[in-house]
Amino acid sequence: MASPHTDRDVDTTTASARLPGLDIDIVHSRSPDGDSEQVSITLKAVPSFHAFSRALEAANPFTFWAATMRLAWLPWLEAAHNLMQAANLPAPKSVSKAASHSVNERD
Repeated sequence: MASPHTDRDVDTTTASARLPGLDIDIVHSRSPDGDSEQVSITLKAVPSFHAFSRALEAANPFTFWAATMRLAWLPWLEAAHNLMQAANLPAPKSVSKAASHSVNERD
């Protein structure tokens, strides 16, 4: 039978964030022998989650979904746009000079 761990036996890292209306606490704990880990995420909403859900019910769910999808896809769309722009760039000058130099040598 293993003995219970005390707080001093556990390696713990804590991260906290305070947003308007939401407190987030993340705790990562690792036992000293390395056999186990635990991650705990705590969310505290002010006003309560119940009040938030009531406000969400009153809102248009399609608008909420559309805004959420926009935020989720925006980085990917921006990256694709940047890649398309990079494909339209002219060749570097060193390549074009080398090509014109080799054409002149043939003459």
